[in-house]
Amino acid sequence: MKNLFLILLSFFSISAHAQNFNKVLVIVFENTEYVNAIKQPFFSSLAKEGALLTNFKAAIHPSQGNYIAMISGSTFNITNDKPINLTDNHIGDLLEEVKKDWKIYAEDYPGNCFLGATAGDYARKHVPFLSFVNVQKTPARCAKVVEGKAFFNDFDAGKLPTFSMYVPNLKNDGHDTGVAVGDKWFKKSFDSILHSPKFPKDLLVVVTFDEGTTPNNQIYTLLYGANIAPGAKSANANNFYTLLKTYEDELGLNSLNKNDLSAQRIDDVWKK
Repeated sequence: MKNLFLILLSFFSISAHAQNFNKVLVIVFENTEYVNAIKQPFFSSLAKEGALLTNFKAAIHPSQGNYIAMISGSTFNITNDKPINLTDNHIGDLLEEVKKDWKIYAEDYPGNCFLGATAGDYARKHVPFLSFVNVQKTPARCAKVVEGKAFFNDFDAGKLPTFSMYVPNLKNDGHDTGVAVGDKWFKKSFDSILHSPKFPKDLLVVVTFDEGTTPNNQIYTLLYGANIAPGAKSANANNFYTLLKTYEDELGLNSLNKNDLSAQRIDDVWKK
């Protein structure tokens, strides 16, 4: 009876919170401190429409560990950007446990479960799901990583999955070009998406960066969606794990039992 009570308590706790979104889209930019990102015209303008997390810290340097942390709840002490093969679980596993789907839209991705480090302006280190063996060795899961153009077709068709990531290439994410180029690309590519009459009422868009450029590692992170209080700001200490905890609670997922387990969900930016 005690176990049944705990299960029911967990179910009703999740259900009570699952009211702000049913789908997530994460868009990731590169290598920029918060103070520099917020100066850019489009990133700045979105802060008036969405919720800005003003005390958000990335997990580590360099890039790869942060991308891994976004979906798995840990950096696994990764200290380089070389291809890595992990046997742990990730949010894709949690989604599939409850019959929900996920997909990664990666610009210039060669397809066919390509596991090379780079291909033109594509970099595997920015597509974290391909670092997990249970994706690499499962064709149906590898097929969930697709070239970026597929996002716009899925959006128009109303077929976005429960959880998705959009990974720009090394030029459009600002990695090789700087944050001003990333800002211009973002406006050109996503302004019409974010303001489209087709924008789903239950979709949360998370706009973030992989890391900053100083040991402080503070990065721009914005939440955008119909249930976000426009212009809201959260000064709470947020990170990739508080985001992950928020996804888990809202989407009715279990925990990965990593840093997400003890993280606090983001609760101070929603419409009342």
